[in-house]
Amino acid sequence: MDPSPSHTHHDGLLFWQFMVAGSIAGCAEHMAMFPVDTIKTRMQALGSCPIKTVGVRTALRSILKSDGTAGLYRGIAAMGLGAGPAHAVYFSMYEFCKKEFSGGNPDNHVAHAASGVCATVMSDAVLTPLDMVKQRLQLSGGNGGAYRGVWDCVKLVFKKEGFGAFYASYRTTVIMNAPFTAVHFATYEAAKKGLREVSPHHTEGDDEDEGLIVHATAGAAAGALAAVITTPLDVVKTQLQFTSGSIRDVIKTIVKKDGYRGLMRGWSPRMMFHAPAAAICWSTYEAAKTFFQDLNDQKNSSSVT
Repeated sequence: MDPSPSHTHHDGLLFWQFMVAGSIAGCAEHMAMFPVDTIKTRMQALGSCPIKTVGVRTALRSILKSDGTAGLYRGIAAMGLGAGPAHAVYFSMYEFCKKEFSGGNPDNHVAHAASGVCATVMSDAVLTPLDMVKQRLQLSGGNGGAYRGVWDCVKLVFKKEGFGAFYASYRTTVIMNAPFTAVHFATYEAAKKGLREVSPHHTEGDDEDEGLIVHATAGAAAGALAAVITTPLDVVKTQLQFTSGSIRDVIKTIVKKDGYRGLMRGWSPRMMFHAPAAAICWSTYEAAKTFFQDLNDQKNSSSVT
């Protein structure tokens, strides 16, 4: 069933096939969930102003009042440019590290967590600059439309703040995403295994419909858990996009203004984003992997005959 090891890197797929599958999954995830991400970003930014803690409805009204429905999609071009390449790196690096770290044990959750950390360090180097541009554009409506588009934002930020501004939050992003991906990947692999074992069709093998349900459910559970746990660091990361202070300074400011509750600002839309986003991402990724696996099997079968 599996193709020859000389033709593949891992799991019956070529390395570039993992990259393509990851790129497709990343674009599907971020494009589908972008409006929720915009609301979450506006909540966190408004909460840093001298007003009371902002809720989902307040943030949504602020966006619709300043920019209308189109405001929910400000910055989507920047995310579209970054999501594909970043997720190509993300998933291909995860698969590579999982193969190297697992020692042949598919249930090695420590290996899954460590592989996720390695994946995010690499992918965040690609995504962080465009994530900064995306957030500036998402909030520019509330600032009187400071930027006309992606390229205008890039030029103005580079001119006024220098190249370092694009990576101002990289350290915090990695610090946040390291525990996020560790929890996310370990939970996903464990949930996927558990769901397959309790499936009534488990002894008959996994058909495509069952696989979709398992991957989507496991992804949603992993995304929700990881999102809630890492919300404080996401709040800090967002604030760093708009201030030159250190991580410690930002935390002190938030706690002084809103108490420790301020560090959990936006947790509900963050969970609302990551649970369905992870379900979309993992089910799309696994479906793309299955497509390439079937394609490779067909090629190997025809080469044998």
